[in-house]
Amino acid sequence: MRQVVLDTETTGLEVSQGHRIIEIGCVEVLHRRTTDQQYHQFLNPERVIDAGAQEVHGISLEFLADKPKFSSVADDFIEFVADAELIIHNASFDVSFINAELKLAGHDITDINDCCKVIDSLSMARKMHPGQKNNLDALCKRYEIDNSHRELHGALLDAQILADVYLALTGGQTTLSLAANSGAAAKRNSANAGMNSEREALKIIYASDEELQAHDAFLNKIKQESETGCVWVKDKPE
Repeated sequence: MRQVVLDTETTGLEVSQGHRIIEIGCVEVLHRRTTDQQYHQFLNPERVIDAGAQEVHGISLEFLADKPKFSSVADDFIEFVADAELIIHNASFDVSFINAELKLAGHDITDINDCCKVIDSLSMARKMHPGQKNNLDALCKRYEIDNSHRELHGALLDAQILADVYLALTGGQTTLSLAANSGAAAKRNSANAGMNSEREALKIIYASDEELQAHDAFLNKIKQESETGCVWVKDKPE
């Protein structure tokens, strides 16, 4: 299935307070590889941006003044994501804003779940790493993904980083583990080969006749006293 990794930036945290989307970023993933197909759009929210939100993403209302409204790009956005698996970190947040925008735009689709399967990478990370930080920065550190260029949040940049994180969450670490195990096995084999070439052949000590007779007598005693017999004694063929 075609996958689309998505992120948004908004004017604030609460969609119930009328906050709006100001940036959408999407990255396509096919066959577990990101492609050059992306969707990126800044939006005029037609309302003020909370100071706290602007500190996070650095996007000003002045910058967005000449950008399109969501209603004018809704069709293009839906066309890009339709029938894809949407990978979103903390999906409930972004989905609530997207659905609110679709309703305000009077679009035929008012719930993104009706045209996409939504996967929450945050829920996935919490199951895989319980009790640990699972925000994007923490996951980048855990999976050694370079996000040094992420000075501010940005929808397209965060979608690109999340694509790498998601691929690591769903298979990258397994590959690394297999490679590490293969390397360890090679080292062990190499060490054993070096050891065997230097040591003398092991000396084999056989049991004496008296020891073999004592062993047989002990097994026969077990056979006689046990209700199920002795599994170590093989009956001679008749």
